[in-house]
Amino acid sequence: MESLYEQIGGMAAVAAAVDELYVRVMGDPRLAPAFQGVDMDSQRRQMRAFVATALGGGHRSSSLPSRDMTAGHPVLGVRGRDSDRLAGHLAGALHTVGVPSAQIAAILSRIVPHRDQVVGGEPAPV
Repeated sequence: MESLYEQIGGMAAVAAAVDELYVRVMGDPRLAPAFQGVDMDSQRRQMRAFVATALGGGHRSSSLPSRDMTAGHPVLGVRGRDSDRLAGHLAGALHTVGVPSAQIAAILSRIVPHRDQVVGGEPAPV
């Protein structure tokens, strides 16, 4: 059986979705300030590796997602609503690149559990 990564088109689809994600994020007045001064090429690479691995692509990055994400994100002051907003942009980006709704839901079900690591343990709304 194909992994979710393979079902959506592999790294080409992941890369296109991540590129679209950051177009959306940088156009979002609530999220864009968090990325000022960030090396966006590196940010995109890390997010591609994270998403690919989360979807079963086997693209292990030296830092993601095997590294405990609580090591870096909470000091950035990421709030729960910011993480949720980013997840919404990811869903929109996946839709834009042609990923079907059922697969978007499956993708988010693999990504969203990492939310608490990113926001420093602020629990997700029930």
